[in-house]
Amino acid sequence: MDTKTYERLRTIARELPTEPPVWAIEIDEQGITMMMSPVKRHELVTLRLRRQLDAQLGATHPGYVAHSGPEIEAPAIQRMRRPDLVVLPEAVLEEEDDYVNPVDVALVVEVVSRSNPDNDYARKTVDYPAMGIPLYLLVDPRKSTVSVFGDPGPTPEGTRYRSRHDHVFGDTVAVGPWTVDSGEFLPYGDR
Repeated sequence: MDTKTYERLRTIARELPTEPPVWAIEIDEQGITMMMSPVKRHELVTLRLRRQLDAQLGATHPGYVAHSGPEIEAPAIQRMRRPDLVVLPEAVLEEEDDYVNPVDVALVVEVVSRSNPDNDYARKTVDYPAMGIPLYLLVDPRKSTVSVFGDPGPTPEGTRYRSRHDHVFGDTVAVGPWTVDSGEFLPYGDR
């Protein structure tokens, strides 16, 4: 996508509604994606993970917080993403501009939705390393799995995460300098 097209999509995205049932808007090579409001179990995973990370950040990254909500924008690669959770310096949230610069992000977390899993597994495993984000934690309540992606860098396919470690709910998971108890996560129930 060229810069002009990205800027046009960005302008459109700012004018789109972000009230339920639309929760967030993202831009990638496929255009604008309107994300639906997450279900309760999705939000519970995010809440419990945020609490776990916040309890550790004072020791590993003073001044950092685990926070849900901010959009990350990388205009150089024409991407705007809204992860379920990010770890970043609290001071970044005080800045006047609307979007978080990916260089300020230590970790992004996505909790896979029932309706659009390919977005988290395929597209974001390409976009986040291209943005330079060092760690990507992917929690999938559909499968009761947790994947940790790290070491972004050049590969024959382009910039990608060069390491991936897979776990199941119940495992204690190393995510960079942090430890996550995935036993606190609940799978989605049957529909």
